[in-house]
Amino acid sequence: MRRRELALLLALTACGAGASQVASTTPPPPTPAPSQTPTPSLSPTPALTQTPSQPPQPAPPPDSTATAPLPPPKPATIHLGEGELASGDDAFEKGDLAAAQKHYAAAPAGVPRTVGLARVRVARVDVPLDYASAKGNADVNAAAADLARATKAAPTFGPAFVELGRARLLLGDAPGALDALKKGTQLLPDEAEAHSQLGIAFLATGHAPDAVREFQRAVDLDPGSPARHGNLGTALMMTGRTKEAITEYETRARIDDGDARAHSDLGTALLGTQDLERALNELQRAVQLDPSRATFHSNLGYALQQVGRMDRAVAEYHEALRLDPKLVSAWINLATALSRDPKTRPQARAALERARQLSPDDPRVKANLEELDALEKGVDQPPRSP
Repeated sequence: MRRRELALLLALTACGAGASQVASTTPPPPTPAPSQTPTPSLSPTPALTQTPSQPPQPAPPPDSTATAPLPPPKPATIHLGEGELASGDDAFEKGDLAAAQKHYAAAPAGVPRTVGLARVRVARVDVPLDYASAKGNADVNAAAADLARATKAAPTFGPAFVELGRARLLLGDAPGALDALKKGTQLLPDEAEAHSQLGIAFLATGHAPDAVREFQRAVDLDPGSPARHGNLGTALMMTGRTKEAITEYETRARIDDGDARAHSDLGTALLGTQDLERALNELQRAVQLDPSRATFHSNLGYALQQVGRMDRAVAEYHEALRLDPKLVSAWINLATALSRDPKTRPQARAALERARQLSPDDPRVKANLEELDALEKGVDQPPRSP
């Protein structure tokens, strides 16, 4: 359900991720933390998500005797009260916003009713539920204002602070979200969703280690949720703890084998440890599950490039660009592949010029153009080994 897909991509500049990446025309292998040193132009697919509204169907692990079963995921909708409020919570969890609105509106006047109605209002906003995606949106601003008043009217009602923090994240107000969510977790210490939202706010303010702590707490409280494991994996990646991130991504993919993003995130992390064949398998699985996602094709192309399957890599980059002609990372990746052959270097330059048109200040484009200039002047170095 769309309302459960609040994402914070690794490209979030407040965390120093993605935007600082620099791809080489003969790309080196990814580093453990994909945002801290010059790296290939991997599309930033690892993302932070809320728990899906419909529980995933667990897939049997390769060796079920070696992996302990996990409990079903807990509801992600924080309980507001009894009676009509509880009915509204149930409807919201199922993604039935009309029913949720009806039940919340029928609840007695008070802060819980205000929080429920604001929750639905935010969920109905037709924008991608990414960090800062609703910046300036009138409905989310109005809901945030209602929620701020609710926190003042009932300073011990934890759900109001969590929903306020969630709205502020959508508005791009990371410091304001952080303040609200710290209070929310204090009031709701055993609520996994509160800790997850606080983790997102910590990442948005550049505090990745604190985010790891909050996401770990969310996993401890809700170990059967694939989204919670995925969030923890992403935060671990951003702190350079790639092997631990892989463990979390593996758990996420095991719980929800049909989730394309779970396999894409796992494959991207495996590239960071040079486990290329396994990364390739995971990225291929992601494309099979969701062939319409351009970033999945671009990342698969990079993995293919790393194992020397250049023709297939170029084909994947072209498919990524067919799906999303504005995907800068795919244009850069395509250029890195085409630059290897002197005959296709004019095409590589054209790809980089297109990337520069789309993102004039992207340092990856400048670095690749400079290296391509060197290649064309005959001062290129032997390709580095994957």
